[in-house]
Amino acid sequence: MTRKRVLSGIQPTSDSFHLGNYLGAVKQWVELQEEHDAFYCIVDLHALTVETDPTLLRKRTLVSAAQLLALGISPEKSTLFVQSHVPAHNQLGWIMECLTGFGEASRMTQFKDKSQKSGTDTTRVGLFTYPMLMSADILLYQAHYVPVGEDQRQHIELTRDLAERFNTKYGQTFRIPEGYILKEGAKIYDIQEPTSKMSKSSGSGSGLIEIMDTPEANAKKIKSAVTDTGREVKFDLAQKPGISNLLTIHSALSGKSVSELEAEFEGKGYGDFKSAVAEVVVEYLRPIRARALELLEDEKHLIDILHDGAQKAKEVAALTISDTYKNLGMVL
Repeated sequence: MTRKRVLSGIQPTSDSFHLGNYLGAVKQWVELQEEHDAFYCIVDLHALTVETDPTLLRKRTLVSAAQLLALGISPEKSTLFVQSHVPAHNQLGWIMECLTGFGEASRMTQFKDKSQKSGTDTTRVGLFTYPMLMSADILLYQAHYVPVGEDQRQHIELTRDLAERFNTKYGQTFRIPEGYILKEGAKIYDIQEPTSKMSKSSGSGSGLIEIMDTPEANAKKIKSAVTDTGREVKFDLAQKPGISNLLTIHSALSGKSVSELEAEFEGKGYGDFKSAVAEVVVEYLRPIRARALELLEDEKHLIDILHDGAQKAKEVAALTISDTYKNLGMVL
C-alpha cells in the first residue's frame, strides 16, 4: 500500500527550538514519519518577511536542520530539505499569487495582526503574500496531510480553495490536502508567564526552555520558574498555572502521569519539585543537544544531508510544475 504523504515546515528564525516547538510539533513529526511519506522543510524563504541578517539566517538554518535530525527526523525515513534549495517553491508561489483575490489575501488573520502591530509602512509585501507561498509549499508535493497547529487552519483552507479553483478552471492538477491538526498533547506555557504559551515572541528568553541551551542554563531557568502561593504540588490551571505547567513538562518528558507526580510530591515543597523537573528536562535534552552540536561540527555532512533531501524534493516538485505549466497553456 502506498504511504500517504505529509508535509510540514519550520522557520529558521531562532538559535534554538524551545520545548513548546518540540512537544507541540516536532515530536509528532517524528511519529508521523514511521507510517507516512514525510517531507519536512526548513522554510528559509518565509523567514525573509522580516529584517534579515544573512550570517544569522545561514547559522539558524543549519541549527534548525541539526536539531530536527537530533530530535529524531531520519533522512532514511523522511525527505528533509531547505525550501530555497528547490526553486519550484517560488515558481508555484507566483502562480498561487495570481490565483488569489486581494480581498481574500487581506482577510488572513496573521497578516492583519502583524501589520497592525508594525504599521503598513514597515510591513513587507512578502508578509502579505506568504500564505500563497505556503500554499505552493504544500501543493507542490501533492501532500495528503499537513501537520499544523490550530492557528494555521486558515492557511490550509486557503490552500484547499486555491487547489480546487485551479483544478476547476484548468483541469485536475493538485491533490486537495487535509489539515492534520496536531494532537493537543502537552500544552507548554512560558515558565515565567505561565498563562502565556511558550513562544519566541514573548520578548524574554527567561521563560523558554531551549534545546540548545546548556544544561546548567536550563536547570537555572526551571529553578527560577514562577510558582504560585502555597506549597501543594497539584494540577490546577486556574489557581496554580505555574505548578501545573511544570507538572505538564515533567509528565511529557518522564512519561509519568500528572496524578502519579502529584502523589510522588505530596507533602514536599516547591523547591524539591522544581529540582526534580530540572533534572528530568536536563537529562532528556542533554543527548539531543550533544547530537545537534556534533552534526554542526561537520557542516559539510549536514549540508550533504540537506542537498540529498532537496534532490528528492526537486524530483517530486518538477512533476507538479510541469503539469501546472502544461495545464495553464505555457509552452514547455
